[in-house]
Amino acid sequence: MPIPRPYSASALRILIALACLWGIWNSWKVARADFLFRQDTAASIRSAIALTPDDSAAYMRLAQLDEGRAQEMLETALRLDPYNAQADIELGLLHESNGDPAKAERLLLDAFEVDHTYTPRWSLANFYLRQDNLPAFWHWARRAAEMPPDDMGALFALCWRVSPDPKNISDAILNNNPAMVRQYLAFLVSKDQLHAAADLAPRLLRTGAPDVDRPLLLSVVNQAIAASDATAANEVWHDLIQHQWVVADSSVPNNPDFARDPLPVGFDWSLPSYTGLHSWPGPSGLAVEFTGDEPESCTIADQIVSLSPGNYRLEYAYRTSGIAPDTGIKWQILDAKTGAVLAETPSLSSDTLQHATLRFSVPQGAPLLRLHLGYQRALGTTRVTGTLAIQSTRIRPNPAG
Repeated sequence: MPIPRPYSASALRILIALACLWGIWNSWKVARADFLFRQDTAASIRSAIALTPDDSAAYMRLAQLDEGRAQEMLETALRLDPYNAQADIELGLLHESNGDPAKAERLLLDAFEVDHTYTPRWSLANFYLRQDNLPAFWHWARRAAEMPPDDMGALFALCWRVSPDPKNISDAILNNNPAMVRQYLAFLVSKDQLHAAADLAPRLLRTGAPDVDRPLLLSVVNQAIAASDATAANEVWHDLIQHQWVVADSSVPNNPDFARDPLPVGFDWSLPSYTGLHSWPGPSGLAVEFTGDEPESCTIADQIVSLSPGNYRLEYAYRTSGIAPDTGIKWQILDAKTGAVLAETPSLSSDTLQHATLRFSVPQGAPLLRLHLGYQRALGTTRVTGTLAIQSTRIRPNPAG
């Protein structure tokens, strides 16, 4: 017998209302469970699980908050989500700490099977190191290096614990990913391994990008200079020039006519600015203005140069305006490491263009020198006012002494 139409419509409305109530109830449960989860206490997460018992993430978090039931919670999380690699890892570490490395190994390998990203590889490398299985450690360290994270310092530090030899690490895990090469280069510098950093620089020059990697390589040059490591500093500097990542001159000093703005590296000019003293490099050389408010002792221009032991001469051209003789503006040749003065010019003062020469000798054991133009107020004089123009500088061999 057919159901009368009014009854049929009523039943449909009831079903729709029940479906809506069911949807509202489920939405409320999910929202309430999310609220409880964010309270982040063991009690609140248990309450969240009571509302949404299939939430794998809730069991993961409860395992961290309730260590006594951690294994049970992690096993439940894995049962709900067999592809939860983090649950595999944490359960594996728990079994390792409980003295079951075989089960731990299986779980860590399971994590890698479902997740080929960095974390499972890193976890396996750590595990095999703790188990003193070095072949397996290097295998997984290399696999981890295939997917470098933003910061690989922890991986390099782990490798350094095993073998504090830059070449061993490089041979074992390094690839041509420029992100990895630049991070390893920075790591080597942090360990004061400047020769290893210099050896690695050509690889970054081949694989990297000038705009991204030039500052790092210039910092390697600067740190090698600071460490008085002329070999490492020169190697990286000349590699930069050869690959045309920097514009530099074959003459000594670099940028001898001050025609370019200096690079932020010791092998180019440093032109400090002070109250009362300002410098401008340009096509006509270096223009310097003294107002009388400058410090009594200050650097005008400064550059590191690398010379073999022997005899040399500094040729320089300059003029001054308003600067009296013997007021304390001089070129000096200094030992970059000790600061010892090897030679210095008379005070600079000439209203006309003056070409002058300073002869000096580089002794053994002074691989880096500092070409220094400075001002030291001479006794009995007031602070300088006026201008100085340096047209050019050159250092040439002087075999005759």
